[in-house]
Amino acid sequence: MSRRPSHPVRLLASALAAGALLTTAACSDGTGSQSASDTAAEQAGVAERNAAKQTPSGSPTTSPTGSPSASPGTLTEAGAKAALLTEADLEDDWNQVQDADKWRDRLLVGEVDVAAFLTAKTDADADCQQLLDGLYRDNLLGEPSGPSALTGFEQGDSRLLEQVAGYDRAGLDDRMKWLDSLPQTCDEFTATDSDGNKRTVQVTEASVPDIGDAREGVHVTVQGSADATPVTLTLDIAAVRVGTSALTVTAGGLDGGQASSVERGVRQGTERLQTVLDGGTPSPQPTNLD
Repeated sequence: MSRRPSHPVRLLASALAAGALLTTAACSDGTGSQSASDTAAEQAGVAERNAAKQTPSGSPTTSPTGSPSASPGTLTEAGAKAALLTEADLEDDWNQVQDADKWRDRLLVGEVDVAAFLTAKTDADADCQQLLDGLYRDNLLGEPSGPSALTGFEQGDSRLLEQVAGYDRAGLDDRMKWLDSLPQTCDEFTATDSDGNKRTVQVTEASVPDIGDAREGVHVTVQGSADATPVTLTLDIAAVRVGTSALTVTAGGLDGGQASSVERGVRQGTERLQTVLDGGTPSPQPTNLD
């Protein structure tokens, strides 16, 4: 099946056809077997085919604005690392650390107590166990199917963790829907650690800036004890999808949540990821801090 020539090609063909029409009208004596309009139509067809041949088949299509239309980029290992946040992207006193991949919060380890469920939803125990496990293992969006990079920052007793990775699109969409369901499915539940200590976990919805192709956010608190002292771990989590890639920002600690830092992180992180997927290099100077 032949392709319809692009808009610039059709314009060129129309111009050539107009010239052919004038030439035919000037040469016709009005008695020929072929009318001027028939001849012009034939000339237009030839002109359009010739113009199409002059346009390389591999030329990019153009958008209504005249600029080449961009195809979705593929995340590379180097691109994932380049898309990660830097200290300059975060305000306050966040300091980048080198061992973020080894961070683990023991308050997140525990078995969901189905009998103590306050929501009493079917299969809620499995969803809520996935939440605890995902926060502990840094894989809330599942295991990446493509490149992955991770970085972390500290500020006092608070931590901020970001992951950028490529995923299977269907699996990524499923995990985003799962995140969206958690405030209803796991609004409040109890987890029991290996020593029998009880922890109360609460999950509420958190707002995320209208960025990327899809986005979800949750706010999680875990009330337990550390060294026989009552403590509350507070975490703010946001995930943003861009094509088949996504970034996750998690921040908080025993001093409370870090909602503003998470919002700033996903804004800057999404911009950096989009730049990488477009084939560019993120600017060392943040542009989205207002």
